Amino acid sequence: MMTNFSEHALEITKRIPKGKVATYADIAKAAGSQGAARSVGSALRKNGIAIKFAHRISQTSKAVRVPCHRVIRSDGSVGCYSGKGNKTGLLVAEGVAVVNGRVELARYKCRPEQIID
Repeated sequence: MMTNFSEHALEITKRIPKGKVATYADIAKAAGSQGAARSVGSALRKNGIAIKFAHRISQTSKAVRVPCHRVIRSDGSVGCYSGKGNKTGLLVAEGVAVVNGRVELARYKCRPEQIID
């Protein structure tokens, strides 16, 4: 069962535009819990469905489709959601350059107003 914070973190993550990223800390701050970046990671893990598997989900499924691959670490490193290679591949397919496992935050980080309520 997800907490209100977890559900809110997933809803905020859905707002990250294609071709952009946000950090775990950004999501925590937007959810009203600055400093709860690890809790955001836990919430995203509970989503349980990597976007690469979304095409296998039936249209009637209640499974949540959340672009968790767009959430990265504060230092710009990709992290390992759904495996580093998969996450990198999804980001690159959306037009995000990943060099040596890192994203240039100055170029690809979404604006706060794009994800805040």
